[in-house]
Amino acid sequence: MSNKKMARIAGLCYLLVIATGLFAEVFVRQALRVPGDAIATAQNIKASAMLYRWGYVADLFNFIIGLPGILIMYVLFKPVNNYFIKLAMFFVLIQTAVIAVNLLNQFSPLLLLSNAPYLAPLQPNQLAALALHSLNLQAVGYATGLVFFGFYCIIIGCLIVKSSIIPKLIGVLYAIAGLSYLANSFILLLSKDFSNPWFTYIALPAFIGELSLCLWLLVKGVKDEAAVGS
Repeated sequence: MSNKKMARIAGLCYLLVIATGLFAEVFVRQALRVPGDAIATAQNIKASAMLYRWGYVADLFNFIIGLPGILIMYVLFKPVNNYFIKLAMFFVLIQTAVIAVNLLNQFSPLLLLSNAPYLAPLQPNQLAALALHSLNLQAVGYATGLVFFGFYCIIIGCLIVKSSIIPKLIGVLYAIAGLSYLANSFILLLSKDFSNPWFTYIALPAFIGELSLCLWLLVKGVKDEAAVGS
């Protein structure tokens, strides 16, 4: 299979990763979660339990479909710099493992709000508080995983700039996306209330960088000639 065809497969995988990630984060977690209001959050989750489950499944699919794309990126950029592409793979695999395990915190509210008999000793407001606590842990775990993904984006961006198979501008945008993820995660982790008031402004360059690489791979692929570099 040519590099161009592999790149387009990677682009398709990436597009599905972006779509499922946006659905799970924006249309499920952010839509149902009410910051600081455990009761309202619990009511939203119970009223939209199936949507919440679909968000969980979307995240699982996100990780599964992302793995072939990661492997293809390794194949494409190994000729550019074998050491750095391996380092990038370590970062993205750690990110995937951290966020995948962290999904247990996302599923926990469904169990807590399931009205199971063993939960009878706990009051509804206590269950709601525990459910929101689980979602807060999920947010911290997600931010932790994105630290590793940020370094992956920076390395891949640098490899794109060094290579001749994808325009250098896309490499710059992708590296900026990585820096945006790092900034977002560390602001959240270091802030007193674990929030990031600049999230919208930081998330925009990250989205542009990822979407630019995704669409270029999907539409244009890469040059079939060998990448330059060492």
